[in-house]
Amino acid sequence: MSIAISAQDVKALRDRTGAGMMDCKAALQEAGGDVDKAVEILRIKGQASAAKRGGRAAAEGVVSSYIHAGGQIGVLVEVNCETDFVARTEQFQDFAREVAVHIAAAAPLYISRDEVPEEARVAELRVLREQAAAEGKPEHVQERIVEGRLGKWLEEVVLLDQTHVNEEKHDGKTLEELRAELSANTGENVVIRRFARFQVGKD
Repeated sequence: MSIAISAQDVKALRDRTGAGMMDCKAALQEAGGDVDKAVEILRIKGQASAAKRGGRAAAEGVVSSYIHAGGQIGVLVEVNCETDFVARTEQFQDFAREVAVHIAAAAPLYISRDEVPEEARVAELRVLREQAAAEGKPEHVQERIVEGRLGKWLEEVVLLDQTHVNEEKHDGKTLEELRAELSANTGENVVIRRFARFQVGKD
């Protein structure tokens, strides 16, 4: 038996999640009118189809800024989505600002592992291999050590691999996990497109 769902309830759920009207109505029906449960239903369905959204064009979005340390550090970041509607939501704009805050504190060099230049990766591997050899470990152990340390290095320089600096607020999630969560909640492809970090006295 379906229950009556008011247009106001549907709109409230849409404002909260950015999901489509029909999806919101169906989720509220499935949840028996329980808004929190409906949000969870939308998240589960969104995460299940997140992979399909990866190829969709994300041409809308916002440029967010953050100034830190008494004007000593500044960040501009562009975060994209598919529709202007989602770009205007508080949830999307909060995410963009949280990305800017994180970049100010963590100073990543690249957005994703794909952006790391091959020469930078090779140079880091060379250093790590020399370090492992100097520690006198057997060769087969050295390679495992190098692999582990390369992963750690990537976490230090790649934005999406980093745990958000405000670990308590974001439950220790990485920027990629937070991005995927927002994509699931909004039903849109969300992309951190580019960023610039400025620090007084540093190139």
